[in-house]
Amino acid sequence: MVKFLKSSTPNMITCLSLAMALVTGLSGVAPAENWPGWRGPRGDGTSREKNVPVTWSGTKNVVWKTAIPGKGHASPIVWEQHIFLVTALEDKKQRLLLCLERENGKILWQRIVLEAPTERLHKLNSYASSTPVTDGKKVYVSFLDRDKMFIAAYDFGGGKVWEVRPGVFASMHGYSSSPILWKNKVIVNGDHDGPAYIVALDCDTGQTIWKTPRPNVTRSYCTPIIHYIDGRNQMVLSGSKCVASYDPDTGRQHWIIDGPTEQYVASLVYNGELLFMTCGFPKRFMQLIRPDGRGNVTNTHVLWQTDRDCSYVPSPVAFGPYFLVVSDSGVATCLNGKTGRRIWRQRLEGRHSASLVTANGLVYFLSDKAVCTVVRPGPEFKMVARNQLGEATDASPAISNGKMFLRGIKHLYCIGAASK
Repeated sequence: MVKFLKSSTPNMITCLSLAMALVTGLSGVAPAENWPGWRGPRGDGTSREKNVPVTWSGTKNVVWKTAIPGKGHASPIVWEQHIFLVTALEDKKQRLLLCLERENGKILWQRIVLEAPTERLHKLNSYASSTPVTDGKKVYVSFLDRDKMFIAAYDFGGGKVWEVRPGVFASMHGYSSSPILWKNKVIVNGDHDGPAYIVALDCDTGQTIWKTPRPNVTRSYCTPIIHYIDGRNQMVLSGSKCVASYDPDTGRQHWIIDGPTEQYVASLVYNGELLFMTCGFPKRFMQLIRPDGRGNVTNTHVLWQTDRDCSYVPSPVAFGPYFLVVSDSGVATCLNGKTGRRIWRQRLEGRHSASLVTANGLVYFLSDKAVCTVVRPGPEFKMVARNQLGEATDASPAISNGKMFLRGIKHLYCIGAASK
């Protein structure tokens, strides 16, 4: 069943989802999807494709690998035959946007988006950590220019359409705000150690459509998600010592939950009924939230909370009746999606920064050392495969057209069955 987001002009993700659902219903085969931004076509790490690779190594099922200049933690995005990726050349103080050919990994063009002094960073951050987003016509990128947020739009030929600096930004840990799209808007989270805000920019011009102040002026790095919930469009994010919902058309706040901690990185996920949130610093928590409130709902809408095996950086996934999450230290947990009850807990190898993705009815857990543990969700932990890429990675995977795209520290890999 396809559920439309409530809007007079359905957004890009809604139209794509409808088309894919119709094709799937007719053929019984999940069609190829674009991966247009952070966490994919639905912003939650899910792929509906059924032919995504399950096993690989540094040589097995590697269709191609391409050397990427510089360094960055941003994920690749995919639209039809194009892959877009951002990176930073630290010695030259340059931030770049690259366009690659999906079939063979050839770099079609690269542009210097920003040349500016490098900011102070957390040791786990980079100067190119914000994943771009595309609507199939333009690519939108996000960096920090000294003390200001920097957003720019490029066409698919590499031409700059516009650039703006919609607000100040200060953080001792650097910058990592991935833009999202809603109708004709590019929306970016500006939580920082100062007059924090969320801002919506016009996709065609970069002009500010709305700008909403955020409470508590505290750095956080959560990318919002947008769903039609409780009869209204809700843009939900955690950060700035709260979890809050906004109207993506106007920036007006629907509801807010105080706490439970100061800083957040992981995006929330929604399973059609409840929101699942994991954070943060200095204390780590996971919560189940009922998203039908108005005003301050701190005391009424948090249904469950735990401080065990929580994730700070990796975003979780919702899968059928389950929520799955991995802690930064590598403990994977499967939770009941209605009650939060822990179903199983399993220690994986090494540290994890990448967010979880799903495809083929499986969940992919990618460690910083590029060990990918593939798990079949269920009442017991069941590992289907363990894959070692051989090159460390800090970025989350992207999935499109039956391929998985993994960004290592030096290369972008295309994983899948090679074309005959």
